[in-house]
Amino acid sequence: MSETRRKFTRDFKVAAVKRLQGGYSVTRLARELEVNPNQLHLWKRQFEERPNSAFSGEGRRRGEETQVAELERKIGQQAMEIDFLKGCLRQIEELRRSQAETVNPLSAGKSGKNSKGVPR
Repeated sequence: MSETRRKFTRDFKVAAVKRLQGGYSVTRLARELEVNPNQLHLWKRQFEERPNSAFSGEGRRRGEETQVAELERKIGQQAMEIDFLKGCLRQIEELRRSQAETVNPLSAGKSGKNSKGVPR
């Protein structure tokens, strides 16, 4: 399995550090943000050492990753629903055809009598 490495924006990291500085529990915050507690300690140390230049990279939000995964799941589900509905439509069309053949059999098309049963 090749899992891509998660990247976080500077705003995300700064917000996490600010919560830690405000007395928030590392363990609780790590669980909420789905981040390793050691990563939070590293971010806090980096921010305290150089607050203005810490976290200069672009990063990618966790929400963006989950949004893409959610959209991919929706596409897959819709594809399955489309296939199911196509199958239902096919069955309905076959049922209609078979009903039409029993109501109007092709062999009884011209019997030599008019609609009142009188010979022509």
